[in-house]
Amino acid sequence: MVQKIALEEHFGTSDPDLVEQSREHFTASTWPPHRRQLLDVQDERLRLMDEAGIELVVLSLLAPGIQGLPERAQAVDWARRTNDVAARHVELRPDRFAAFAALPLQDPEAAATELRRAVTELGFKGALVNGFSEVDGDRIAYLDEPQYRPFWAVVEELAVPVYLHPRDPLPRDSRMLEGHPWLYGSAWGFSVETGTHALRLMAGGLFDEHPGVQVILGHLGELLPFTIWRTDHRLRVKPAGIPARKPLREYLRSNFHLTTSGNFTTPALRFTLDEVGADRVLFSADYPFESMGEAATWFDALDLDRETHEKIAAGNARKLLGL
Repeated sequence: MVQKIALEEHFGTSDPDLVEQSREHFTASTWPPHRRQLLDVQDERLRLMDEAGIELVVLSLLAPGIQGLPERAQAVDWARRTNDVAARHVELRPDRFAAFAALPLQDPEAAATELRRAVTELGFKGALVNGFSEVDGDRIAYLDEPQYRPFWAVVEELAVPVYLHPRDPLPRDSRMLEGHPWLYGSAWGFSVETGTHALRLMAGGLFDEHPGVQVILGHLGELLPFTIWRTDHRLRVKPAGIPARKPLREYLRSNFHLTTSGNFTTPALRFTLDEVGADRVLFSADYPFESMGEAATWFDALDLDRETHEKIAAGNARKLLGL
């Protein structure tokens, strides 16, 4: 069993009350045990980590988390409070836990301030952002928009990654899925929403302006390794005024890291390795939405050369997060 580091492992809080946001992703019968697992960090979670050979977990707030709070003042307050909760968990077991910050991106300046506090004072390893942010009750904001450029400058200055995590599109913006509830969430909607968000970051010129920024995507890249060639191919035919200075594939290979969270399939992993290289793929489980045991059993049995296996298991994470 190879020792592993996992980067997309969620927790919830009851004060402030954010754990109930995840109820919609479970049935009535499966929600109670998953609610317990989201609130637990120091007991069952540690036992499951030991059984799966996971030496360290990077804790992050569940989705949509702070991004689902449309009131700016509440988002700023609750982000700070949930980061303090995560910091207390890390302080109890710094040998087993690290953390990504939750950020109130409804207020870009406050988000940059909280990221700086989380990294420089709390010792966090970066941030996890749950997609677009709801702002002032009637607007949503994506991270490629101009008001976030100063935030990204702080990310680059601090040299920490941002994990771009999925959330569902709002019902008013998802007519394509209307009447098909099985296509929402992690079955399909998450990857389409998050992959498109990542393409906006690439195409909008963010990485030309801030080439040091590193973004993490879960689920083996939210479909992008399998579609990026065609996206570039068609953009050469009709660039339509795209601001990016390079093919998008180059950004995927230089500004993104991809985790195995919730996508435990060997053919997809091999394709991803061929597309972005072994230095940019990292192990993760997506607990408690996925099983640590299932993730680890699949990963440990992979027929990979030792160097590649160890890089994905923990080596790449140590390098990216400065562990």
